[in-house]
Amino acid sequence: MSRGWHAHAVVIEGPERLSVDRLALQSPAEDDVVVDIEWSGISSGTERLLWSGRMPTFPGMGYPLVPGYESIGRISAVGRAGDPRRVGERVFVPGARCFGDVRGLFGGAASRLVVPGSRVTGVDEALGENAILLALAATAYHALAAPNARAPELIVGHGVLGRLLARLCLAVFGSRPTVWERNSARMQGVQPYPVCAPESDPRRNYGSVYDVSGDAAILDQLVGRIAHGGEVVLAGFYVQPLSFNFTQAFMREARIRVAAEWKDTDMAAVIELCATGRLSLDDLITHRQAPDQAATAYQQAFGDPECLKMVIDWRAAA
Repeated sequence: MSRGWHAHAVVIEGPERLSVDRLALQSPAEDDVVVDIEWSGISSGTERLLWSGRMPTFPGMGYPLVPGYESIGRISAVGRAGDPRRVGERVFVPGARCFGDVRGLFGGAASRLVVPGSRVTGVDEALGENAILLALAATAYHALAAPNARAPELIVGHGVLGRLLARLCLAVFGSRPTVWERNSARMQGVQPYPVCAPESDPRRNYGSVYDVSGDAAILDQLVGRIAHGGEVVLAGFYVQPLSFNFTQAFMREARIRVAAEWKDTDMAAVIELCATGRLSLDDLITHRQAPDQAATAYQQAFGDPECLKMVIDWRAAA
């Protein structure tokens, strides 16, 4: 594989400055694979922070960068140590760092990626574009799979992550959670669980509350809704520091747990749940755009409450 590899990629040049550029890719190592991307999702959490410039500083952070960690494509080439039988396999790619001086944070929003073969996961052909949702499904599953985790009785937020949490609650625990949502656009539709505004819910004895709102100011409200010994699980991403009223938490002997990022075991679990029909990824992708409309796509993904999930379709990109 001595040829020069290139890709069209979404590049965030700085806060609210985005373009689609043709970038040179690093030469594949012997254990790498080249993946021609079909679809990539836009994260309304992490990528919003990168796009807006509000992402907290961490090692490797900086502009310009290629975002994206929800990509699906086909392996088009393998390194010398790779299995040639994998060529043509559809895989999930959680990002890449193959763009030279342009950072990969997380590097999945491109027409082609070079990535270690161990980093990609084969996916069912039948999932199609829905397979981009596997990372969020694995994130939701990770929150539920912690040792001694309780089934969510209340989920805060009815975006894609909240819906996946609710679906997994039904699939794994066989129970129906209540879901809070303030935005009327996201309360619509028939769901197998109740969706309501917080002020219309009088209950104050929830045993477990899972928050995916990302609202750093919500913790006191949630602690006020749990039973004695209840748990609040922070499963969103919070930019601002969180604080809470100790006296209220003390009286309830509250537990507060933080759910981290998904692991390979979580991905394997949700793939199995999808394969057996216990978990559906349908009806969560609401909007699609071509790469040349990426700037519009990112703005809509972050600003339109009716946009649950935006997908960039790379299939026609050279």
